[in-house]
Amino acid sequence: MSNVEIHGYAIVSDNDRIADATGQTPDILRNDADWAYFQAELNKSDLTVLGRLGHEANPNPRKRLRMVLTSSSSGLEQREDGWWWDPGKVSWEEAIGQVLPNGGRVAVPGGRQVFDLFLAIGYTAFHLTRAEGTFIPDGVTVFSACDQGHSAEVTLADAGLKPGGKQVLDPDGPVTLVVWAS
Repeated sequence: MSNVEIHGYAIVSDNDRIADATGQTPDILRNDADWAYFQAELNKSDLTVLGRLGHEANPNPRKRLRMVLTSSSSGLEQREDGWWWDPGKVSWEEAIGQVLPNGGRVAVPGGRQVFDLFLAIGYTAFHLTRAEGTFIPDGVTVFSACDQGHSAEVTLADAGLKPGGKQVLDPDGPVTLVVWAS
């Protein structure tokens, strides 16, 4: 749908990790300035798409409309806590056409399988925040391509996105943000 904007959001370590080896977000990737930016971005969005584990780990007190990616869905079904979607059974075009028939802005905060899926679907923008000077051994990379030695930036460039200017969200981190756009 041309009237749908897809925005990805991730904070990563210097070695492109979004989580530790257990799949949890480590404290070194938690930053108040980044969180404030991310929450403001979610407030601009009509739908948040995330994986089941992220959905279960992060409460939704503001009752934002969610789409949860999971293979345990029959395809696309509306549940009390949002839409549950299995992209192996229902295409993105069908799913988004039903959930946001008039289009809108979609926020994609991950995890890795979700980020990879939307690389193929096509991001309008990817908001890549980096907690500079951090390293997470044996962690989960933001994109599967990072496991093959490609940086997050190379992966985004390969997907046709171009970097905007670097913004400093927190000089004490430092925590920086580059928005990659199509």
